[in-house]
Amino acid sequence: MRRFLCSASLCLLLTGAALAQTEAPRRETIDADAWLRARPDYTWSFPRDHWSHPGYRSEWWYLTGHLQAADGRRFGYQFTFFRIGMLRQVPALNSPWAARDLVMGHAALTDLQTGDHHFSEVLYRAMPLLGGFPSLSEDSQMLAWCQSPAGTPGRWTLRFNGDAFDLSMADLGAGFSLDLSTKPDKTLVFQGPGGYSAKAPGPAPGASQYYSFTRLRTTGHVVIGADTVAVSGQSWMDKEFGSDKLSPEQTGWDWFSLQLHDGRDLMIYVLRDSLGATHHASGTMVAEDGSTRYLDRGDFVVEATDSWTSPNTGAVYPAGWNLRVDGESWTVHPLLPDQENVGKRVSDLFYWEGAVEVHGDGDKAGAGYVELTGYGSSRRPGI
Repeated sequence: MRRFLCSASLCLLLTGAALAQTEAPRRETIDADAWLRARPDYTWSFPRDHWSHPGYRSEWWYLTGHLQAADGRRFGYQFTFFRIGMLRQVPALNSPWAARDLVMGHAALTDLQTGDHHFSEVLYRAMPLLGGFPSLSEDSQMLAWCQSPAGTPGRWTLRFNGDAFDLSMADLGAGFSLDLSTKPDKTLVFQGPGGYSAKAPGPAPGASQYYSFTRLRTTGHVVIGADTVAVSGQSWMDKEFGSDKLSPEQTGWDWFSLQLHDGRDLMIYVLRDSLGATHHASGTMVAEDGSTRYLDRGDFVVEATDSWTSPNTGAVYPAGWNLRVDGESWTVHPLLPDQENVGKRVSDLFYWEGAVEVHGDGDKAGAGYVELTGYGSSRRPGI
């Protein structure tokens, strides 16, 4: 599912009274101020749909990956831009501060040699001085940008390079930066039939438009502390946009993106209720040739095998899983227990986003990323 943007509570905290203007009751008639909703019959067009969709309340571009230096030093990374819609239109104010969106960025770098996990965040109004989401007609490369955190010169950027995506960020205070370029080893795939990803069972509302690049060949460099390290590896990119919230029964999700050594890729998400039970689940198995098979809740089983308690937030997260799909079994292990992202700009926003390793029959079978939200906090970097 890949974090179906801003929860109502998070949006309210971020936007205050401005958000209240967007909370008009849903109407069946066409309303210029109503948010658009995800549809099963959405007509996709690329590269246009790599750019922003301001008619929807929530949107994100999400990259995670495994990187390695020539000397064998290994890293995991995350880079995300969130577009958080406050209003359908820019307010009619004679001010450069007038904005309809917020720009939120999250980035993390995990040094798997030292065991250090670094996290950075930015949050700005989408306006010319601070950040934004240019349209394709305005810029044939830039998808999203914003100023770096206070005390760090330059910008965070995400660009379309004609095939896939280039990203750049720095945070001198957090002690790391990323400068990476990606190229697709597999074609784009839709998550859910036609790119319609339902977030609730049956006819209940809740969905996003969702696609992924499950294998992106990645090169560039990272800076960590005093070290500048040339790296290469594989990334996974998710793009989602929509306007629905999680249902009241849903408190968070466990999301898996796994790149298997046999050439297949697996995405699974499990939305949990307040008791920790599965409320809704779905997934996609991507074959080596890029063809997809969509998985329903009964096609797979995810069982937690261990837990980890954060010393920073007290949250108790799963920390290891048995995964079964159509009779095949794997175990998934975090490469570092503490890969928790703890935000400072939004109160009580923390979640676990970490590099994992996949084993089958005792042998290493793949690698990937796992995201865990709603453990100890109602704030989520998503719906």
